[in-house]
Amino acid sequence: MENTKNEQDFQAKIDAEEKIEPRDWMPDDYRKHLIRQISQHAHSEVIGMQPEGNWVSRAPSLRAKMILLAKIQDEGGHGLYLYSAAETLGISRDELIQQLHSGKAKYSSIFNYQALTWADIGAIGWLVDGAAIVNQVSLQRTSYGPYSRAMVRICKEESFHQRQGYEIMAHLALGTPEQKEMAQDALNRWWWPSLMMFGPHDSDSPNSGNAFKWRIKRESNDELRQRFIDKTVQQTEVIGLTVPDPDLKWNEAKGQYDFGKINWEEFQQVISGNGPCNKQRLEHHIRVHHEGAWVREAANAYAEKKKKKESVLA
Repeated sequence: MENTKNEQDFQAKIDAEEKIEPRDWMPDDYRKHLIRQISQHAHSEVIGMQPEGNWVSRAPSLRAKMILLAKIQDEGGHGLYLYSAAETLGISRDELIQQLHSGKAKYSSIFNYQALTWADIGAIGWLVDGAAIVNQVSLQRTSYGPYSRAMVRICKEESFHQRQGYEIMAHLALGTPEQKEMAQDALNRWWWPSLMMFGPHDSDSPNSGNAFKWRIKRESNDELRQRFIDKTVQQTEVIGLTVPDPDLKWNEAKGQYDFGKINWEEFQQVISGNGPCNKQRLEHHIRVHHEGAWVREAANAYAEKKKKKESVLA
């Protein structure tokens, strides 16, 4: 009886567009859904640093190197905001990392593809961060307060990342024939995985029902994917590249682009651990996490020392 009243009050608060805060009562399934979603988002930000980090020493200019370093630092910060938001739901950072290392927790499938050329760094910023922004702008209005507030800052920084990637692609596309070919090759390889970032079609999305009811999610996978396509195709035309989809065409009646079939078999293979870099990405994270144990111990010791000092002075 008490739970029923709590559930009614909880849903009424969501329906009134009020944010749910960590100390508020919430259904266990709401908490579990958020932990799964926020931790997956946090892991994606951190794992996503790897393909770009591999290009820092090979960036073509000091300016490009500085911008790429700043971008990677931003992504690490996004991971920290999101881990902190997940911790407000009653799970520890150690548990979240353990779930990633054991394979229980997932991260975005896109980061299991290789960044083969400098143009790939442009494609990651333009397409991958561009797709992330489309999804994350919607999440700024999600019902859980700490997640919603984290997304406001993340979206502002991701918009710079998208422009950084588009700038790289534009310079290459307007450069020599070889540079334009490199840009087109990167677009060819990253276009379809970017569309997969929005997840399965709505009819095949198992976690959407309660997510809409609880307003964790505001727009469907297909709606967000369509918005990304309509926006990005125009950007592609401006720099003289071609979207690698022979079925892509403007639908005047719908006011949006029709596009070809996504290879969902490839998507399933990658999220099942059989992508080009799944093993490499996870092994790297586990190794670096263990190597950095002394940093975490030193930071905890300093925090404890500072806390004792402050208690003596109080």
